[in-house]
Amino acid sequence: MALSPTDVTQLAAVDSARAARLLSDVRSATLSGHRAPVAPRPVIEQSWDRMLRGGVDPDHDFRSGLLPRDEVQRRRESSELRHVLPVLREGLLSVADVAHHIMVVADEEGRVLWREGSSPVLRKADGTGFELGADWREAVVGTNGIGTPVVARRPVQVFASEHFVRSQTSWTCTGAPITDPRDGRLLGVVDVSGPLETMHPATLAWVDSVAKLAESRLRELHQSSLERLRAVAAPVLARLGGRAVVVDRDGWTAAVAGMPYQGRVALPKSPSAGQRWLPTLGLCTVEPLAGGWLIRASDEPVPRGATRIVLDLSQPRRWSMTVSGDAGTWSHELSPRHAELLYLLALHRTGRSASGLAEDLFGDPGRTVTVRAEMSRVRRYLGGFLEHRPYRFCEGAEIEVLLPDDPRDLLPHSTAPAVVGERLSRQAP
Repeated sequence: MALSPTDVTQLAAVDSARAARLLSDVRSATLSGHRAPVAPRPVIEQSWDRMLRGGVDPDHDFRSGLLPRDEVQRRRESSELRHVLPVLREGLLSVADVAHHIMVVADEEGRVLWREGSSPVLRKADGTGFELGADWREAVVGTNGIGTPVVARRPVQVFASEHFVRSQTSWTCTGAPITDPRDGRLLGVVDVSGPLETMHPATLAWVDSVAKLAESRLRELHQSSLERLRAVAAPVLARLGGRAVVVDRDGWTAAVAGMPYQGRVALPKSPSAGQRWLPTLGLCTVEPLAGGWLIRASDEPVPRGATRIVLDLSQPRRWSMTVSGDAGTWSHELSPRHAELLYLLALHRTGRSASGLAEDLFGDPGRTVTVRAEMSRVRRYLGGFLEHRPYRFCEGAEIEVLLPDDPRDLLPHSTAPAVVGERLSRQAP
């Protein structure tokens, strides 16, 4: 009886050697263009397709240079992941060491920043280039438990010959992305890897659950820091008149006075004291405060000269929006959902209703509550540059959309019917 891809995963738990042989046949047949005995799992098949299009050689182990030790240390000190290492260690290391696994934590670029676990497995990992500072992006070393979750933005288990590059096929690797709970930005990946015989289907759920615990911890830390800043802000705001807001160093709001609350204020990349023009607030006076910034809004109107909005979707997992006008230029990194929404609005310059966007995103025009909630979040940083009833970019704004060279890389995470349709139509000859 023919096996399904799911059956192969279950088979690996009881007979890893047989499952590895079967997957080796699948890999060989697929890469040679022949019919495979079992179809690869969709997440693996999609990754292999990216590797073939990108020119990754499945039979040669290519490794880019390791980061210098001081650069690894610099990245560790600047990474939000440093705050959740205790959570990751407690959730993964005790089991990983017994099960002959190692825990690997990489940043959003796929660079290995921490490695811990079974000493024999760590030594074996050195032989495959799984070292501190190594570059494990999918486009560099093929389908793997670090690079593939970065692209897929979901937990992925890669067993045996599901790895694209032959030198990695004696491993089983399971990675889960860790995102910033405030805005969905990718922070990095936690991976558990080991020899083939250590494979178990439950590892995927285990690693994913620990990654979610890490995200919960980050959420708690953020709320605690805002509470501390709020205590500092209270006496300051009590003495002021007019409109003012206190934000942390990333622009997240701790307290407001004389104005509606908004969750985040878009700050310049390198904020400094003085007069600044900020989206949604207009001309402001920015003053340093312990742990953040005091922003005092003036009553001058928001400049409404010629505006240019560039929606950059050209990178596979880093989407951004840059607004330029008489008041200056500022950029904002977009979450996957906000990238979808702004792309749809760029396609429909005359605007889309909440029900229209719900149909575009979910194929269900009734899901307007979700759409309105997300659009409310978008308007917090786009402000007057985004109109509503219907939702649309402001009149007179020049909109430019930067797309990837290959249509298949257009918001590859998206299953929104309208985005999938655009992806397919752009592939058509």
